[in-house]
Formats: sequence, structure tokens, C-alpha cells
Amino acid sequence: MTLSVMADVAREKGIDLLTVSDFTQPLWFKEIQTLLEEAGEGVYQLKSEIRNSKSLPAGRQGEANPKIQNSNDQNQPKFILSTEISCIYSQGGKLRRIHNLIFAPNIETVEKINAEMKKHGYNLHSDGRPIIGLPSRDLFEMILTIDERCMLIPCHVWTPHFGLYGSASGFDSIEEAFGDLSDKIYGIETGLSSDPEMNWQIPELENRSILSFSDAHSPAKMGREATVFDLEKVSYDTIRQAIMAPMLRNQSKGTNKSKATRENKSSSSSDSFGSFVPRILYTVEFYPEEGKYHYSGHRNCKVVRTPEEIREEGIACSVCGKRLTEGVFIRLQHLSGKETLDSPLKKENEEGLVWFVDPKKNQPPYVKLVPLLEIVAESLGSTVQSQKSKNLYSLLLKTFGTEFDVLLKTPVDTIATTLNDKVAQGIAKVRSGNIVIHPGFDGEYGVVKIWGEGKDASGTDESSQLSLGL
Repeated sequence: MTLSVMADVAREKGIDLLTVSDFTQPLWFKEIQTLLEEAGEGVYQLKSEIRNSKSLPAGRQGEANPKIQNSNDQNQPKFILSTEISCIYSQGGKLRRIHNLIFAPNIETVEKINAEMKKHGYNLHSDGRPIIGLPSRDLFEMILTIDERCMLIPCHVWTPHFGLYGSASGFDSIEEAFGDLSDKIYGIETGLSSDPEMNWQIPELENRSILSFSDAHSPAKMGREATVFDLEKVSYDTIRQAIMAPMLRNQSKGTNKSKATRENKSSSSSDSFGSFVPRILYTVEFYPEEGKYHYSGHRNCKVVRTPEEIREEGIACSVCGKRLTEGVFIRLQHLSGKETLDSPLKKENEEGLVWFVDPKKNQPPYVKLVPLLEIVAESLGSTVQSQKSKNLYSLLLKTFGTEFDVLLKTPVDTIATTLNDKVAQGIAKVRSGNIVIHPGFDGEYGVVKIWGEGKDASGTDESSQLSLGL
């Protein structure tokens, strides 16, 4: 996960925009300053001398897509500046452990943030995600004081131990966590164990952006979730504007219209971007059942329970008697007050891809996918580590473009006749949601079976499927 490897893999997968991550770590920040150059306002790319001289990292030769290996082309992945910070503190008589993403508009602001954190005695050398004893609200106030264009996005918000809404150490609302700064929390990040549909159930998220990021700790995991922006130009401010848009739109409808206009005048679409309004177009999602905390359970005791089983049998483990780690799904039901979630509209396009659409039209649509290498591996009856799986994966990219091109756009008939019928079948099943997942729990990922017995993962009502031209 060096910057050059991240850029190579992003081009394979079809990712245009990455975050540098971990800008608070001093050695990594030096890497950022050494390897990146400005490519627009608040966005960066690998320096030209690095793009023109570097080869693929050892161990990746033959894996990348030759179509996208010309380092001189104009489609270089861009980076914006971000870091993740772990806030551990006491509030309301309870220990809180919250992970927050911080986004900064430029290198100079990052330098000021890092200097301020060192001034407070926080150990930035120990980890890429530093642990600080500052409440989330106070952390946000500190970075806003440095630069009001900074953003704070609570990440993987439903994770039991480190999410804003987490059952073990989180809060019941954004208001409880951020108080007077709540109206500046413009969005949340879903995490792997929830999807937008689940987050649509929470009233305070109705007019906030629902963002999805890959939370990748290795190159192969990049792009497993993604947010797709519709931007006239790529800059920090246009990205910020797209994230802010739902809340600004809501403010403009209410009694605070004049105040919202005054406070956000510098970033309003009419003032800064003419008639074009940056927006989130859609998100790409992990199947939430595949996430590590979807259901409740104890992995060491091999006990897993659905929300219905929790209501019938209780939250105590039947093996050790201790409280189970409460999963995302039942926590969501508690906070939403709904045992049955409102269903989205499901619309299928001509490539057999099911889009999930907010019936209230407050939020953009989304799709649910399985990483291409996992589809390839199961199609071959092999593993994602095997060379034959990697070879076929590379051939798919060489033939059809990026991973997102293959998963979202390439006709399955073309894949079947050109390369491999079984892979084409697998992609078709993933696009339609006709797969089986044994949900994850208590830190263990769910198990995906594209060819398996049991109820499929889509819950698709054929009568509700319509054509969606995306």
C-alpha cells in the first residue's frame, strides 16, 4: 500500500480518486510530500518523474492491464488528503471509541493539523491511525479552527467497537456525539457491514450524504466499496460541495435558508460552480452480509444469531453465557425503531445489473457487487491466491478494460463468447443478486457463495424491477 502501488492498482480497477490516508504519520507524510505533486486545487498525483520511470512493483508483473500502463496518459489517479483518527474518551458516563476521517484541502493545512496535534502531546509516530483522548466534537472544532474547509466524516459508523452508532461504545445520534457542530457533519461512511438502504432508515441521515469507501489495508481490497461523483472538474472544493449538497439542499428549504446561504456562500454551487452542481451519482457496495459485524454472535463460541433470534432467545451466548457482540443489523433496528426495514425500489438495466433506488428520492442509487477476483476464483473452483485465478483476472482486464468495466458494464454474453462462460455466469449472478451469503459476525467476514443452495442475497421482487438507464 505505497502510493505508487495504490496508483497502479487504482488504474486496474477503474478508480480515479484515492485518499492518501494516514497524513498524521510523520514518515508517511514525508512520502506524500516527496512523491506527489499538485494536479488541481487540493488534489494531487504521482510526480511526473516517478510516473515516467517506475515499473510495476515486484510480484505484480503480468498482473496489471497493459491497456492502462502508459504512465504518460492523462488518466492518472488523483489523491486527496485524509487521515483516520481514533478518539477514545469518556462522555455521558460511558467509554466512547470513535473512528473519524479527516479531510484537508491542502498540504499547508495538513502541516498545521499535525503541528497542533503534536502540541497537544498526541503520539503520531505510533500508528497510521493515531489514538487520541479528545472527544470527536473537540477534534472537529480543532481542525475547523485551522481551516473551515476541513471535513470530518464518521467512518464505518455501525461497527460495534469503533463506530459512531456502535453498540459497544458509540452514540445514539450525531447530535449526541457532536453537539453544536452537528450541522457541519455533512455525511457518514457506511462501513462494510451496512449499505445505504440500511442507513436510509435513520431520520437524521435523510439529508446527509451516505458515503462508501473501501477501507482497504491491501491493494486487492481497493474498490470493494466506492463513491462515484459527478464533477465538472476534480478539486477538493467540488468534492466537498458534492458531499455537502444534501444538507445544503435541506437547509435551503427551511427557515434557516438565509443563514445557510450566508455561511456556505463561498462553496455554493451558484457562486463557485455556475449552474453545474457537483453531486454523488451512485455508490458501489459490498454485500453487507459479507461484512464482519452484520449479525450478532461470538466467533470463539461459534454462536451467531439473527435479530429475530435475538428477540426470541436473548443476547446472552448459549455457550459461555456472556453478552454476544451485538451486530450491525439489530443495532440499526434499535435506533430506527423498525423491526422490518423499508425496502428500496429495485431496477434492472439492460446488462442485468440491479440498482437500488431510494423511494423518497433523497439519496442516490447504489449497486452491490462482489470483487472480480473472487468471482473468477469460484468460477474456476480455485482460490484468489492461485496463479490461474490471477491469470484469468488479468486476461479479463486486458480484454475488457478495468475491473469496474467488467463488473458494471461489459455484456455477459460478450464475456462468455470471448473468454469464459462460467465467469460470465458468475458476473450475471452477482449483478442480479442471485448469490448466497452466510453473514459475518463478531469480527469474521461473511462467506459468499455464487453457486450455492439457499435463498439468494437480493431478496428481489421481480414485479418491482424496472428499467434504469444508468
